[in-house]
Amino acid sequence: MDIEELNDLIDQHGKALYGFCLRLMRNKEDADDLYQETLLKAIEGHSKLDRTRNPKAFLLSIAVGLRKNQRRKFSWRQRIAPTVAFNEAADTSYVFISEDSPEDAVLSMELRCKIQAAADGLCDKLKIPLYMYYTVDMSIEEIASVLKIPSGTVKSRLYQARKAMKKELEVDSL
Repeated sequence: MDIEELNDLIDQHGKALYGFCLRLMRNKEDADDLYQETLLKAIEGHSKLDRTRNPKAFLLSIAVGLRKNQRRKFSWRQRIAPTVAFNEAADTSYVFISEDSPEDAVLSMELRCKIQAAADGLCDKLKIPLYMYYTVDMSIEEIASVLKIPSGTVKSRLYQARKAMKKELEVDSL
């Protein structure tokens, strides 16, 4: 695969990859960094990419790997020199509202924020397959190949994520 084909691949799957990075990182700046690092790694490893197989999964697997490495490094640094965590408000600027009345818009935004908070509260083992399935529209088999786990494990993690989110959302609604 040459650089021209890689540019076509980025044009084709760039939006889905960026949306996945944005969901995974929860803020625009970190998502931009992850997106750029993913594309750099894809350019470096473009000889490994086979367009007949799933190129979208290739890009997402790079992003997942980079995210895991970042979490591992952060965890190690926290053990050496702990830092104070900042709780910033969720950036919902990428959510588009198309409700008719202002009340519907507010209720819809509140519901989206609750769902996003419930998803963000999940551990990465559950959150990553959930985002891949619902935001990137990947099949269970594609997720299994990206994460290098059996498809039954993907199904189990999706079930556990839905169950945990349902429990969290039911507690919030009481």
